[in-house]
Parts: sequence; structure tokens; C-alpha cells
Amino acid sequence: MSFRTQPLPPARLNRCQLFGPGSRTALFEKMAKSAADVINLDLEDSVAPDDKAQARANIIAAIGDIDWGDKTLSVRINGLDTPYWYRDVVDLLEQAGERLDQIMIPKVGCAADIYAVDALASAIEAAKGRDKRIGFEAIIESAAGICHVEEIAAASPRMQAISLGAADFAASMGMATTGIGGTQENYYMLREGQRYWPDPWHWAQTAIVAACRTHGVLPVDGPFGDFSDTDGYVAQARRSATLGMVGKWAIHPSQVALANEVFSPSHEAVTEAREILAAMDEAKRSGAGATVYKGRLVDIASIKQAEVIVRQAELISAPA
Repeated sequence: MSFRTQPLPPARLNRCQLFGPGSRTALFEKMAKSAADVINLDLEDSVAPDDKAQARANIIAAIGDIDWGDKTLSVRINGLDTPYWYRDVVDLLEQAGERLDQIMIPKVGCAADIYAVDALASAIEAAKGRDKRIGFEAIIESAAGICHVEEIAAASPRMQAISLGAADFAASMGMATTGIGGTQENYYMLREGQRYWPDPWHWAQTAIVAACRTHGVLPVDGPFGDFSDTDGYVAQARRSATLGMVGKWAIHPSQVALANEVFSPSHEAVTEAREILAAMDEAKRSGAGATVYKGRLVDIASIKQAEVIVRQAELISAPA
């Protein structure tokens, strides 16, 4: 094992990220009152080109006018391949208050993309005397992005989270699907005449989790397009949680409760984690490096797993 300790990600709840277009101001108050941990106000795909400027103004006003509580507040800017992104960054950091926590950068393909936004944000913060440094989220949505995901995760101290944008990613990879997340009809295995559907996003999610965990960034599962398919959403979220992701996007309010439930440890899991920590503490006092808990061996690695669960539970139960 490397002598360099794996850094911890930001200590915040990120079970659900609720998205809403900046052009639909009627949604803002509802989003603020939702149970989502993170709010993503969108300037990119959900906003038509002719509405970009007004959506930006709407968001800037809402950042200061609406009570967002203790939620992480983020704005998805337009991609660096558009003429809109620089004005998004400039206006947000010059005109919006310091309640804004993050900028989400879409379609990141390499570390240089993060550097470009970082340089602009740093200059504005210095010029305006902003005390709070803006954080960055990135979305992996291309073949280049997944190839360079580790350097993207390490590209700036501002990096807070990385998500997989399944739709654009599928297009970039030339995948024969129009589905956004979930299993795909033609991606199956056959055994004794029975079809079994594996997860086509698994390998990309695993790459994102590994890069994020290496560099202390939160790995987040992206959108699930069919918001009428609650079972499919939950199944996708559970697979992502098992891989090590901390939360999932919600593109419809009905998905918020589903994400929160999946990415919150159960009472039974928390109780067991606390008991494992207590058992290992007793083992250490007796000079043992491992012990037995409910018929199975637990050791130092078990402590780390249990600590993750307990830390998540404490964040959820912390007073607002």
C-alpha cells in the first residue's frame, strides 16, 4: 500500500442532486423546499439558446432571494465548446452572492478544461475580493473524459464531485442505445436459453469511483431518464451505491425520496457498523489485530468500512 494516505472527500451529504432549468423560476422555491441534499440550477441542456441570458439572470437573483437552507447550491454552466460558458462564470461570480457553493462543468474531457475554468474563477475572485472559493463539480460525458478521469479528479483543489452523464457519454462512445442509465435491451448474456441483463455503465462508473476516491472527490451517479420507472431507478441507484458512489441525480421530484433512501444507511447497517467498531476497539485493547463478529472475521479493513457507514449516519442526523 502506498505511504500516501487516501484523502477523504468533502464531508457533506450528497445523496440526491435535484436538477431544474434556470428558465423555469416557478420551480426554484419547490426545489429549495425539497429533501434533496444538492440543488443544481441548470444553464446548459435544459435551457434553449435564446433563453440562456435570462436563465442566468434568474439564477443570479434566486441565489440571493431564496432560502436554500443548508443545501449545497450548484449551477451547471454551459460547456467549454459553447460561446456561453465564460459569461456564465463571470456573471455568477461577479453578481451572485457567496451563497453559491459550486459550479458544475459539463462535458469535461481533460484536466485543461478544469484549468481553464479555474483560472477564470480565480481571477474573478481576486478582483472582486470574494472570501469564499467556489467549488467545482465535473460531468464525464465523453470517451476523452473517461480516458482522462483521474487527471480530471486531480486537476484542481476546487474539485468536489464527479458524475457520469450517460446520454452524451453513450453518444460519444457510439453506443447503440438511446436510454439514459439503467440496463439496455440488447446488452444481455444468454445462458441455457435465459437472458440476463448486466449493467453497461458499470465499467465507467467504476473508473469514476476509483479516480474520485484516489483524489478525495465525491463520486456521484448521474441521471436515470425514465422517471416513471421507479424500480429501474432504485436498481440503478443500488448498483451505484454498492460500487462506492455517494448519491444520484434526480431529474424529477419523484426521484428525490428514492435516492435519499438508497444512499442512506439502514438502521440495521448503522447498528452493525457501530458494533464492529466496538468489537475492534476491544480487540485492540487486548492486543489483537482482528476479531470475530457474528461468526465472521473483522480486521482493520472492516474498521474503515464501518467508519464510512457511521460517518454517513452522523451527517444525516446532524442538526440543520
